[in-house]
Amino acid sequence: MGKEVQCNASHGALYGLGMIGAAVFYISQATGFWIGVLGFLKACVWPAFLVYEAFKFLIL
Repeated sequence: MGKEVQCNASHGALYGLGMIGAAVFYISQATGFWIGVLGFLKACVWPAFLVYEAFKFLIL
């Protein structure tokens, strides 16, 4: 077996930074504790929102 290059670390870092940014955004917009918790949960799945909006934009 030869040398294999792992290039997935940068994608994980990008996702992590995106998650932190989304969490800061959603939590800063929260008006209460449970809305902040919901914001954190939304931040965990932010790529799904991104893809959904992109498909909605591309289809229409």
